[in-house]
Amino acid sequence: MKWRVITWVVLFCGIWGGARSLTDYQDALSKAILFFQGQRSGKLPANHTVEWRGDSALSDGAIENVNLIGGYYDAGDNVKFVWPMAFSISLLSWAANEYGNEINSELPNLLTAIKWGTNFLLRAHTSSTTLYTQRPEDMDTPRTLYKITSSSPGSEVAADAAAALAAASILFKQRDSNYSARLLRHAKLLFKFADEYRGSYKGSCPFYCSYSGYQDELLWGAAWLYKASGDSTYLNYVSSNEGWSQSVPEFSWDNKFAGAQTLLARARKSTSLSKYKTDADSFVCALMPGSTSVQIKTTPGGLLYVRDSSNLQYASSASMVLAIYSKILSEARVDGVQCGSVKFSPSMIKDFAKSQVDYILGNNPLKMSYMVGFGSKSPTQLHHRGSSIPSIRASPAKIGCNDGYSTWYSSSQPNPNAHIGAVVGGPDANDRFSDSRSDYSHSEPTTYMNAAFIGAAAAFVTQDGRSHLQIRANGYGNGSCLV
Repeated sequence: MKWRVITWVVLFCGIWGGARSLTDYQDALSKAILFFQGQRSGKLPANHTVEWRGDSALSDGAIENVNLIGGYYDAGDNVKFVWPMAFSISLLSWAANEYGNEINSELPNLLTAIKWGTNFLLRAHTSSTTLYTQRPEDMDTPRTLYKITSSSPGSEVAADAAAALAAASILFKQRDSNYSARLLRHAKLLFKFADEYRGSYKGSCPFYCSYSGYQDELLWGAAWLYKASGDSTYLNYVSSNEGWSQSVPEFSWDNKFAGAQTLLARARKSTSLSKYKTDADSFVCALMPGSTSVQIKTTPGGLLYVRDSSNLQYASSASMVLAIYSKILSEARVDGVQCGSVKFSPSMIKDFAKSQVDYILGNNPLKMSYMVGFGSKSPTQLHHRGSSIPSIRASPAKIGCNDGYSTWYSSSQPNPNAHIGAVVGGPDANDRFSDSRSDYSHSEPTTYMNAAFIGAAAAFVTQDGRSHLQIRANGYGNGSCLV
């Protein structure tokens, strides 16, 4: 038993010494939200502030006579994948629902980012059983369309879109009741579509393949619909299908079990939902260092390491769930989660989530931030087409695909456009990071990575915005013990 205590202290006590500098989490949150402006597709509004991003993809949907203009590019490319877009919007909405007071002055910007996505999802949902799923300024490649229908279903994406719209409907209920009602109406139709025409989504594979199946998305969608509507139909749905719930060590665009379990742990009013609480506890035990059932290891510097490709998406999403779950435990006056012989209090769980946010922002062996434009050292060669090619305002002449690749992709210089707030894929298993545009597994940002980071970071911003991250000049570590 003593070795676990020692490990815990080494991981979380400030033992490296050195002067401390203070960095505001509010600044990180502001930049992370700004990132979504740089991912916008479509006709940009007059108040758009990311100057290097211009209007793009203004004829999307035209080949089938539908309006699919708008929404977000999912990562560094020019493609709009509705499945990860819906997940990103649900995460942003969850963050706003949980931490609206803490987000404070940035809440209007976050709501704008959410609405840019929900507006697109509404347009893409052209009938009760149809949902379209698919340097942008110079695009001349075909804008191929994909859609799910009753004869070609995709329960994952339909249920995820339902979750996103339901979660957003809560936010707009007091701000725009008509818009909120419209979101909820589409969410209910999409969920019905997902459930009645069950089938696994294949449309965006090999880029986004469904590995976990669609049951997690159905639970995720039903949980958000219950929270948004209070309709016991959805509570009965998750209760009667609790056998679908699985103990998992990750929360991601593909696997929503941990998110649904966390939502339902709060909704639990009887033993009918007890399995969700048990599985949510298992998620904690799978991640916490020192747990007797830990499944996800950390790097030598303390970062959760799930897999090599875009690992920070998993660290960020896990941190978001852990922070929210610790809040739920505290609200319910539950003293912790028992993981075999070790018990973790809500504050210990939250502090571990904080250590992941701090790592991303600079408390790591390289003493660099993995968010572009945050801190004194951050990535400069983002794997991102719009960021790596001069803006259309700076270079109005058309830059074709081949020119973009030969001239700019292979450049050893920093990107000409700083995509402020972009969280990259992050370091490898040994805390090493090569700031290289070609290393897309580690240098590419995604909307769902940033959305999860916002949900995690918001937990550590106080209502007056004065909560701070402590970064040690001569090492790393947050300077406080949990035991």
